[in-house]
Amino acid sequence: MIIGYTRPYSEDENLDKQLQALQPYKCEKVYQEKTNSLKNRVEFDEMVASLQEGDTVVVYKFYCIADSTRHLIELIEYLSENHIHFVSILDDVDTSTLEGKTFFNTIKRIGQFQHDVISERTKAGLEEAKLKGKSGGRPKKPDYNVHRALEMYWSKKYTIAQITEATGISKTTLYRYLDN
Repeated sequence: MIIGYTRPYSEDENLDKQLQALQPYKCEKVYQEKTNSLKNRVEFDEMVASLQEGDTVVVYKFYCIADSTRHLIELIEYLSENHIHFVSILDDVDTSTLEGKTFFNTIKRIGQFQHDVISERTKAGLEEAKLKGKSGGRPKKPDYNVHRALEMYWSKKYTIAQITEATGISKTTLYRYLDN
């Protein structure tokens, strides 16, 4: 079955351009999103749930179906694993051809490279901060407040609410120090 998928974007908010481009593919079913929302993609979810081995998904361009390189790679891997072809008209990609498969293998490698670059930069930044004497994470509460809160707790004269109000230490933080 040939299945079309459309989603509004700035240059085609009413889907006319996409629907016209899908016509030569003679899609038996076209899923049309009503919104460009990243979170609420009802038609996309319904389409993916209905896909079967041997189907072909046709879109106008990558952005119509994926929100990021990572999302596109994951989607194409899913389709490939389930023996479903993918066609992007404007991008001239068809995974049923050798060129289409090669293209996505290359994109997959670029996605991994992008991940590695971000990871290495993050590690380098953390290491540099550590060398400058900066530590990551949540700032520690001043010791005098912690000691005061612990003394108040052990005196058994104050409620937890009174201790947290007087010292500015949260109940969770107080219990964390008590556990240690």
